[in-house]
Amino acid sequence: MHLIQIYLRFTEEINMRSQVIRKTHIALALLLASAMSIADDVADSDKLLCSTSQLVVCFEDGKCITMQPWEIGVPQFVVVDTKKKLISTTKASGENRSTPIRTLQREDGTIFLQGVEAGRAFSFSINERTGLLTVAVSRDGLTVSVFGACTDSDN
Repeated sequence: MHLIQIYLRFTEEINMRSQVIRKTHIALALLLASAMSIADDVADSDKLLCSTSQLVVCFEDGKCITMQPWEIGVPQFVVVDTKKKLISTTKASGENRSTPIRTLQREDGTIFLQGVEAGRAFSFSINERTGLLTVAVSRDGLTVSVFGACTDSDN
């Protein structure tokens, strides 16, 4: 009788865990669906306002650290003007910085921007459907990965 009780408890616990996992999957699916519904489609945008949210700095020895963008002087917001091929800080920042885009390409729902300035190479990847932003900046012995989001700056 004791073994039967252990078996029943065990199967009951497995069923409870399965229900929790199922509910978690449903909640994640709903969260993803709601995130996709509020994502910003920038496919027809020529001027984007992009915000940085997280940054990872990696060194040539393999060590990486996660930082906030402002801790190393990365602007909180930049304007990406695909017509003028220019990335610049916002007027409100008071920084008055700009960088020319050397290569701009739209392909398979992604905007790719690349350039070189002050000994650093940069590459932006912006998902046109969601507005999500990934940036890589590199120089000798150092890479910086930045993550964020973009929206149409005219709206």
